[in-house]
Amino acid sequence: MNKTLTALLLLFIYAQTSGAQQKITLLFAGDLMQHQAQIDAARTDSGYCYDECFKYVRDEIEKADIAVANLEVTLGGKPYSGYPRFSAPDEYLHAIKKAGFDVLLTANNHCLDTGKDGLERTYAQLDAARIRHAGTYPDSISRQKQYPLCIRKNGFTIIFLNYTYGTNGIEEQQPNVVNRIDKKTILQDIRQAKAFRPDAIIACMHWGIEYQSLPEQGTREMADWLLEQGVTHVIGTHPHVVQPIEVRNNPHHPDKNVVAYSLGNYLSNMSAKGTDGGIMVKLELAKTQGITRLSSCCYSLVWTSRPAISSNKNFIIYPANATPERLSPEEQQRMSAFMKETRKLMNMHNKGVINEYPIQ
Repeated sequence: MNKTLTALLLLFIYAQTSGAQQKITLLFAGDLMQHQAQIDAARTDSGYCYDECFKYVRDEIEKADIAVANLEVTLGGKPYSGYPRFSAPDEYLHAIKKAGFDVLLTANNHCLDTGKDGLERTYAQLDAARIRHAGTYPDSISRQKQYPLCIRKNGFTIIFLNYTYGTNGIEEQQPNVVNRIDKKTILQDIRQAKAFRPDAIIACMHWGIEYQSLPEQGTREMADWLLEQGVTHVIGTHPHVVQPIEVRNNPHHPDKNVVAYSLGNYLSNMSAKGTDGGIMVKLELAKTQGITRLSSCCYSLVWTSRPAISSNKNFIIYPANATPERLSPEEQQRMSAFMKETRKLMNMHNKGVINEYPIQ
């Protein structure tokens, strides 16, 4: 063993056995969508450009050790299309990576919008961009090799699981695999995840009822079941509106557990009440003498402006503390309404977490 490897091993052993504390931050964002208006707005003479979309949140995403979002489109190639069958330009993926996202979730109700070819091309494009991903696979062999998704960083081992309630009635074609919410399958995956001896198992669930600001009973019961089986934290998407966050004391687990029922939309052209923004949830895990615990959970509100109400060519995500001079009067009014209603919801229904943090 060379001297460098020996030194690294000694440092790792020291961190595990001494009082030295290790930390890792995990950031979760909601739905990354591409409606036709977004595709049109990003078009340039030479292709498509989405850099403007993320310019006010990029620093916050990059600061996280692992940043995760739900990719609610396929990368199915031309012709590009928005709702109801999403096929986004490849430049969208490149901008997402440039913004700092490390992991993309693909098990959602739009993952089969462009069929077998679209699922397989999306998978290939994510691999080519060197972005870790979970949820859909060209075949069972690929799933077996890459799932559960295990990421090791900062001395931590983090497992990501990803499942969807359905695929808008479109069935996957053999040999493709879409991770669906099925207790038998999930339980097998959790058992496999535990074999990694992880510091955290995070289940990212595409579930719930669209446009409902509170989770229904079935979603709550599934969250309870996941925690009982050994999942550490649960992150939800799909309703397109924000739902509450709970930090729980779990008798089945030595650490506190986070359940974020829905992160809402991160980037979309949706404009109905509650759908034009979302939250980013940030978890910090700390490990001392081999014991990992949740050291903090906080969230930040974001809102997406559209060219239809701004003087900008493209869609832009703004943090809650965006300076007013950047926004037109209509943008200010709509952003203020979203922030007010979302804060009211969170203040009334969050459990164990009340701290909203500003994006600098």
